[in-house]
Amino acid sequence: MSTGTGTGTGTGYGGPPIDLSDLALKIITDPEFVTRLKSNPREALGEVAKKPLESDVWIYRIVVISLGLTILTTAVGFIYITLSATSKEPPAGLVALGSGAIGALAGLLAPSPASKS
Repeated sequence: MSTGTGTGTGTGYGGPPIDLSDLALKIITDPEFVTRLKSNPREALGEVAKKPLESDVWIYRIVVISLGLTILTTAVGFIYITLSATSKEPPAGLVALGSGAIGALAGLLAPSPASKS
């Protein structure tokens, strides 16, 4: 039960949840962090409580690699179907899969409007 004045997230300081093992490691290894924690706890805790999409580059890489492999697999499927089948029209599901993967990859790699400033 949170009695703080947070934003309803239940953390008490108003930010995203904090992994206590990360906080303990930061306190043990960074004496400057302890000083910042004492002087401005909200800002110091915000450093530790970064969102996974902002701090973990592997999430982004895995998604991009997966979409890229989907696009390559779709392209190989198109080539195989075109060269080997008597009917030259690829299945609609294959077209949808390739188109969706290309659109998703373009959406991930394009800069967001909020980051222009």
